[in-house]
Amino acid sequence: MRTVNRLKAFIKKPHNIILVGLAVILAYLTLFPLFSLIRDTFIVHPSEIMSVKGAAVNDYTLFHWRKVFLDGERSAKLFYLPLWNTVQVSLYSSVIAIVLGGAVAWLVTRSNMRFKKFVSVVFIFPYIMPSWTLAMAWLNFFRNRLVGGAPGLFTALTGIATPNWFAYGMFPTSIVLGLHYSPFAYILIGGILRNMDANLEEAAMILKASRAKILARINLPIVMPAILSTFLLVFSSSMSAFAVPAFLGTPVRFQVLTTQLYRTLNGLNPGYGYIMAVVMIVIGTAILAANQWFVGKRKSFTTITGKSSNSSIVNLRKFRTPVSVVLLALVVAVAILPLATFAIESFIMAPGDYSAKNFTAQFWIGEGAEDIGGGEPGVLRNKYLYLALWNSLKLSVIVSLFAGTVGGLAGYAIVRGRGTKLASFVNNLAFFPYLLPSMAFGAIYLSMFAKPTLIIPSLYGSFALLVLVGTVKYLPFASRSGINAMLQLSGEIEEAGVILGIPWHKRMARIIFPIQKASFLSGYLLPFISCMRELALFVLLITPANRVITTLLFQYNEKGWNQWANAINLLIVAIVLIFNTVINKITGASIDKGIGT
Repeated sequence: MRTVNRLKAFIKKPHNIILVGLAVILAYLTLFPLFSLIRDTFIVHPSEIMSVKGAAVNDYTLFHWRKVFLDGERSAKLFYLPLWNTVQVSLYSSVIAIVLGGAVAWLVTRSNMRFKKFVSVVFIFPYIMPSWTLAMAWLNFFRNRLVGGAPGLFTALTGIATPNWFAYGMFPTSIVLGLHYSPFAYILIGGILRNMDANLEEAAMILKASRAKILARINLPIVMPAILSTFLLVFSSSMSAFAVPAFLGTPVRFQVLTTQLYRTLNGLNPGYGYIMAVVMIVIGTAILAANQWFVGKRKSFTTITGKSSNSSIVNLRKFRTPVSVVLLALVVAVAILPLATFAIESFIMAPGDYSAKNFTAQFWIGEGAEDIGGGEPGVLRNKYLYLALWNSLKLSVIVSLFAGTVGGLAGYAIVRGRGTKLASFVNNLAFFPYLLPSMAFGAIYLSMFAKPTLIIPSLYGSFALLVLVGTVKYLPFASRSGINAMLQLSGEIEEAGVILGIPWHKRMARIIFPIQKASFLSGYLLPFISCMRELALFVLLITPANRVITTLLFQYNEKGWNQWANAINLLIVAIVLIFNTVINKITGASIDKGIGT
């Protein structure tokens, strides 16, 4: 009888019903696909019959594992070299991001440099924009005649041909990813520097310590947790990047794990790709677990117990104007100049020729000519672009509705059930997709839903598969917003509604959601923006019927149709920036808020 009463009491609480439902659904959508992916590394796939002699489809085999890890020179080319390239790119990108982002953060928060507000706002643009934006801008500036036939703006203006190592491969990939993720360091390090107590610096100055010693002995130890956290985040993000190495590495066959994963899953040996996906998941999970450990260690770095009312601002003196101008030029070059190159390159008929007579609107509004791109019309007259744009908008809206709603419910239930094992389990499941690289996550769902699974029919090539994978992948954003919203809301408010006999759905609609509308709304809008600019997550799942605008851009770039690709990229950036501005206006959120002055 006691068990029955406990069960009735458990069921009467809405958050318990939500937690149970989410536990079942999320376990199926996160853990089960992972097991399915691991299983697919051990079976023979239809396209591999000729490779695995004497085997039938779905037979168990260790063939893939031997070929990936133990096949000598073939394994080195297939797996170990891309893995080593991935590690190097991730390491170099992390260093660049920390040095650049940390330097900008220090100048904005701790010095009297000029243009602080402009730099603070514009410096985050590279992260707001899609990752391949800077990659295409790099190609527009620095491509050479050796690969692609037409030089970029740098060669056209100076006559100096860029070497292959500078234009393509590891060097530009590391630079571009470092620039793209430098806002990580800027935001994390800048937030600590801005809130740092100035008393320690002032005491050091009284003791005649040099500025260099203050930086090394005081500033650096205080921001060390943010530096370590930034390093791990950038390393993990760079490791899972696909678009940038695909754009900059393909011309010289520079392979990283993500591009190799794409090549194998679209080739005759998908088993190789599934193993690489497992490796990426293991590495990504380990890195982000280490990040959580370092963030947790932040408490042990506490050196101050209160915030000084004074602010220690370094006077740059005669260097103030030169440093400000250099930083302003850098920010403009990284965040604004790429947009200008997209516009210019989209109007160039013959790449490399920037004379006035070579400019044309053909690639925007032209009907198409047989001798130009096989008769492909301009982007504004291209039905495939409008179809892809419609698919992107439709996909982003549906994903944001599902992810935002489920994330909001998850946040409510997790906070209301805080302290229970069930709430902790659901919280971990909701966050788990964030640990997985996008390309590997797409591979998981391709593996699981390419064939009928339990009561679900095959979703291969369907729009529903894109919605499903997008919803689960962006659920962590929405659930974090929901949790933050509910943590700020006292339980007494809802209890008053319970006392008055107001049903749960009305309490949510008329009390909880209106009070925390901005936070809940972020749970809908952030998945929308992320989905609009996503490529790696969907590139393995797209078919001609359901292509989205980012995959259309990727296909045009693969064909060498640079003018169309630049025009589409400009449209994507414009759409993302517009919606990001709308988000900030509606929610009042701004990721640089509290850093710039």
